[in-house]
Amino acid sequence: MKLRYLVVALIIFSVVSIFLGVSDISILDVFHLNADQRKVLIISRLPRLASILIAGMSMSICGLIMQQLSRNKFVSPTTAGTLDSAKLGILVSMMIFTSASPIQKMAFSFLFALAGTFAFMKILDHVKFKDAVFIPLVGLMFGNIIGSISSFIGYRYDLIQNMASWMLGDFSMVLSGRYELMYISIPLLILAFIYANKFTIAGMGEDFSKNLGLNYRQIVNLGLIIVALITASVVLSVGVIPFLGLIIPNIVTIYQGDNLKKSLAHTALLGANFVLVCDIIGRIVIYPYEVPISLTVGVIGSGIFIYLLLRRKKYGL
Repeated sequence: MKLRYLVVALIIFSVVSIFLGVSDISILDVFHLNADQRKVLIISRLPRLASILIAGMSMSICGLIMQQLSRNKFVSPTTAGTLDSAKLGILVSMMIFTSASPIQKMAFSFLFALAGTFAFMKILDHVKFKDAVFIPLVGLMFGNIIGSISSFIGYRYDLIQNMASWMLGDFSMVLSGRYELMYISIPLLILAFIYANKFTIAGMGEDFSKNLGLNYRQIVNLGLIIVALITASVVLSVGVIPFLGLIIPNIVTIYQGDNLKKSLAHTALLGANFVLVCDIIGRIVIYPYEVPISLTVGVIGSGIFIYLLLRRKKYGL
């Protein structure tokens, strides 16, 4: 797939997203917007589009980095306990601070996401039967344990209703002033592009990396820090978006290969397009109401995931 096709598709879906909604604004109104229409665009539609693009690009690249470093095509923030750990961090921050600020929630979410991802990578080192499907199953079990701890804390400290807002990914509540923490993902994505070749080498194994003079542990740690920070910012801003970091890198690998630097741009653009399409579907299927993005991505993503599992030998996954 040519990169320019993804760019054209992104522009088309972005325009559709901006002018789709209960408030009647057409593309022809851009040249003579009234005050109410201008507010809807600036406060709601444009922030929503920005958050969709950032979430789609960043979570897809998180999955690509994790798959490269773990050398397993079915590892992602969804199947490595990273998302569950980020949710637990937010919950703990609310438990410690009665009125936790977004920065405090972000800090706790990042630390827990990082700790959870490191723990999963350590578990990976001690697993002898490293089958492509077995490893993500271990990650899902690990994530379910963390999720159970979160549920216990939520019920114990009467925070279960607050938990619900981070369990379901939803862009309908994204407004100006409520999503800006996601901008932290942008410099992290640039950093991922800069270190792409080193992540590719690290994905070939510790011994191979050291023979080439690469500080293997330092590069792995940097990759996991990028993943944890991005995951924390996305979960805190829009909630959990499942399967995104799992299926998009695998689709790109099928037609683009395993070189991370060549795949990054394709992964980012395809991830953004995929989330845009799922968001548009969620907004029109029961119009004027909305289906949460986690539901549409979960249904479509799980179907693609099952297909990839069944055809993994054909595609070399």
